[in-house]
Amino acid sequence: MQALLNAIAQMALSIDAQRIFHGRGGLHPGCEHLALDVFPPVFVLTSFQPLSDEALAQVHTALSERWQQLAPDQALNWVFQCRQDGEPETRLMAGSVLEPHVVTEHGARFRVHVLKGQNHGLFLDMAEGRRWVQRYVTARPRAKVLNLFAYTCAFSVVAKQAGARQVVNVDMSHGAMAIGQHNHQLNGLMEGASFLAHDIFKTWGKITRSGPYDLVIVDPPSYQKGSFIATKDYARLMRRLPELLAPGGHALLCLNAPELGLAFLKDHMHEIAPELAFVQRVPNPTTFADVSEERSLKVLVYRAPELPHTTD
Repeated sequence: MQALLNAIAQMALSIDAQRIFHGRGGLHPGCEHLALDVFPPVFVLTSFQPLSDEALAQVHTALSERWQQLAPDQALNWVFQCRQDGEPETRLMAGSVLEPHVVTEHGARFRVHVLKGQNHGLFLDMAEGRRWVQRYVTARPRAKVLNLFAYTCAFSVVAKQAGARQVVNVDMSHGAMAIGQHNHQLNGLMEGASFLAHDIFKTWGKITRSGPYDLVIVDPPSYQKGSFIATKDYARLMRRLPELLAPGGHALLCLNAPELGLAFLKDHMHEIAPELAFVQRVPNPTTFADVSEERSLKVLVYRAPELPHTTD
């Protein structure tokens, strides 16, 4: 707990949504169950085991004292969520949460919901992945992008901001797609963006007909019963990549499964789509530092071959 309290005492005033303390990375022994995020103007403390009233009071005192230093004219807002046994219990501990609650990241605006569910609408650990997409599309104006397992379409917003001509978002959750459309509206980016609330594995015909794509983003859940199980379903996605990508196009493959290391993705890609060349692993945000790069979020970039040069 002391490492968390120290992080609170040293935190800066944040404009963008971001992680403040990442106990889950294992760098702070005894705090592996704790994470603290800020979705301005709300702090969210997450614990994967119950916390005593005394511990919560300590956190409240630390937040109150630091907030008085950082923003003495503003009320402190914070939420506690316990995720023991995978069933979240969420409590508003101080202040309030505006509705709608909109946060920013590098100039993009996103709607979030911190009082319900485990996923708040914006995955903070994917911030560097979104920055990679922004740089990639900026260097390739008018790119066509496919965003698979789009969730609330944060990748799509970033791609459109960077100048993408077209972004196709696919996710089977109608609720997530509705928020994704709202995110595009928040940023004035509806033109050239489409939203398909379909099961990806049953929509390949429509997805393929809209291609080929300069960038394909694959960011599935690691395990979602009835939808996607990485150990058996990721390979099915990989097989589709060569036909989906334009010559010289890139794929961004994401996997957040601590039990599956880097070799899971690289070995499968080498076997299933050997024509796609590995380019790099996108680093994770420094605020998500982990004792094991194998256990942490994996974001890999692959490139399709260029068209062969011909001579007259």
